[in-house]
Amino acid sequence: MRTCLILIDVQESFRQRPYFDAKDLPAYIAAQNALIDGCVARGVPIVRIFHADGPKTADNPFAMESGFVKPLAELRQFDAAATFQKARHSALVGTGLDVWLTENGVRRLIISGIRTEQCCETTTRHASDLGWEVDYCLDATLTWDMTQADGSVLTAADIKTRTATVLQDRFATICTVQQALERTSA
Repeated sequence: MRTCLILIDVQESFRQRPYFDAKDLPAYIAAQNALIDGCVARGVPIVRIFHADGPKTADNPFAMESGFVKPLAELRQFDAAATFQKARHSALVGTGLDVWLTENGVRRLIISGIRTEQCCETTTRHASDLGWEVDYCLDATLTWDMTQADGSVLTAADIKTRTATVLQDRFATICTVQQALERTSA
């Protein structure tokens, strides 16, 4: 079964947001880079997704005009099989990614990137509903603490646990980097 790594929104735009917190960044980057290296070594194509949305002005970090819609500086360089820009949470909405995957015979996706509960989870659900088998590589996703409506904080760790719980056996197989790489030869 042909597998493809989908690298979602691993871009400098997030560093410009007030909620950006670098405490989990080293572990995330280590996992993400290990996943990239493993996919490159196995000949698994890597598709890069960038989020580009909102006012087309230099002060919007998600606008191309800002100069921040580019890979995080710590991310391993690689030759992308394809690159797509999205303006919605799912990488499959209005990008042509679904067509590219179908034309290239891809049946299994490895999902990784930023944010765990937002674009990565949404793309996973969407891909599953469209018939792709999805490996959700939780340790190669990144998110940040969020404040709930009552003012209490939901930690990034709790968000990741919740995401894994709601995706497992419904929309995806939750994998570590090593498990996702092992499954590429299944």
